[in-house]
Amino acid sequence: MADERGQQRERVAAAMRRINEAWLTGRVDDLTPLVHEDVVMAVPAAGARAQGRQLFLAGFRDFCENATIADYHEHDGQADVVGTTGVSTFRYEMVYERAGARYRATGRDLWVFELIEGEWIAVWRAMLDMDEKPA
Repeated sequence: MADERGQQRERVAAAMRRINEAWLTGRVDDLTPLVHEDVVMAVPAAGARAQGRQLFLAGFRDFCENATIADYHEHDGQADVVGTTGVSTFRYEMVYERAGARYRATGRDLWVFELIEGEWIAVWRAMLDMDEKPA
């Protein structure tokens, strides 16, 4: 049982890597099969919440089309699985340029996945402890 749980944790971590690789390389459409059609995104610090794949992808698309990433690092990554629910969390640091200005953003990403037809699909995301300032 512990071995199976470890394999499922690795599969959740792999799904998270695919998601980050897709948006970091500007391939937003590659996210479509990786996120649920009713995915929810919460940004507690901004009091914002969005639901639905198209709205979710629009945020990534806007960033990818209007910003250039100069540096991106993740650390303290962890994946957990209980039944058909998986959670991936990690801290990030990013420097990017947008509209002629350079920013440094840090925070923690928290993603919830559901095992659907043998695949770990993102159903909920929250951006926590966000801090963004001019770089």
